[in-house]
Amino acid sequence: MPLEHHPLHREFPEYTAQLQGLLSRDGHFSRLVEEYDALDKRIYEVESGRVAIDEIVLLGLKMQRVSLKDELGDFLRKAL
Repeated sequence: MPLEHHPLHREFPEYTAQLQGLLSRDGHFSRLVEEYDALDKRIYEVESGRVAIDEIVLLGLKMQRVSLKDELGDFLRKAL
C-alpha cells in the first residue's frame, strides 16, 4: 500500500470554499488545521521509515489525527 499524506482539501473536497473561508477568518480553525497538518506530516515520516517511534505512539498519533479531522469536519459542515 503506497504511503499518502491526508491533506484536508483531499479529505473534504466538497468543502473547499468553506475551508478557504475559515482559514482566512477563524484563528481557532487555522490553529487546528496547523495541528492536523503537523500530525499528518509526522505520521507520514514514521510510516515512510524516516523517523522511528513505538507502534503504540504511532497509533496514538493516528487517533489524534482522526479526532482533529472529525472536529474540523464539524466546523466545515457548520460553515455551509
